[in-house]
Amino acid sequence: MIGIENYGLFVVSGIMLNLTPGADTMYILGRSVSQGRKAGVLSVLGISTGALVHTLLASLGLSAVLAQSVMAFNTIKYIGAAYLIYLGIKSLLSASDHLSVNKGKEDRLSKVYFQGILTNILNPKVALFFLAFLPQFVNPVNSNGPLPFFLLGLTFICTGTVWCLCIAVFSSLATEKLRESPSLSRAMHRLSGLLFIGLGLSLLKARATGQAQSF
Repeated sequence: MIGIENYGLFVVSGIMLNLTPGADTMYILGRSVSQGRKAGVLSVLGISTGALVHTLLASLGLSAVLAQSVMAFNTIKYIGAAYLIYLGIKSLLSASDHLSVNKGKEDRLSKVYFQGILTNILNPKVALFFLAFLPQFVNPVNSNGPLPFFLLGLTFICTGTVWCLCIAVFSSLATEKLRESPSLSRAMHRLSGLLFIGLGLSLLKARATGQAQSF
């Protein structure tokens, strides 16, 4: 492919990274288990959209700002962590009231997609991953500008989306009967809330290094 080296190796490496559980995977799992298939699928689409934004930034070289500026990295990190913790607390509070778990479900579902986008965009580790991983498969002599970066990122997003959709569908089906019980439904919302808070606290520990970041 134009400007791309070892594309087959990239696809295999990308799939292996996709199969490794990451923050996005856990977020999708939490949504699918507590709110069902629609919420899980919308979470996947939101995460994928956020990853597409990171791909565009990496293609244009803007992700390098995060790698070079500790202040920029920490700013996004703290905002992202605060947002995840906020979602976790919100889920815990909704679980305390059975009516709030069911009332306005469609309204909450309409927000899940955008929450997925923000969750991914506000994770600076994703930007650093694209910045560190994609250039390894770009021909430095015949790079053709940002196009190879974009194609590689799009490939990674496509394989990750397929895998995450499988996770969303199967995890929601496996817990469908549990969600029909009010008490178990509240318990799953609490677990989901604790999971989001845990992800937020984990993000606070992130450092400005290009560590592998799976979906």
